[in-house]
Amino acid sequence: MWIESKSLTVLIYTLTQKFPEEEKFGLISQLRRATVSICSNIAEGTSRISDKDKAHFISISFSSTMEVLNQLILSFELNYLSEEDYIICRKKIESISNKLNALRKYILTKNN
Repeated sequence: MWIESKSLTVLIYTLTQKFPEEEKFGLISQLRRATVSICSNIAEGTSRISDKDKAHFISISFSSTMEVLNQLILSFELNYLSEEDYIICRKKIESISNKLNALRKYILTKNN
């Protein structure tokens, strides 16, 4: 999951290089920050000792994933992304979000 999210981050950095210059401090910055947040919070969460802390960081990763999804929808609708790139990103986000959701549920219920 961390590898998938890191791969998404690299892809987003590559794709946003093609965005208009006026989006440098808008969608480019937001997309990059949010995708970095996904893999960073997975890394930090999995290093925590308590299940509560682990679940918290996984929840943050999930929220960042939804933020990236929203920004990608906007980028596609503004014609900053091709349909092909948009679909590739959507599939990656779907996979990551499903795994994050399952991991969070597992962490929270494993001791019950």
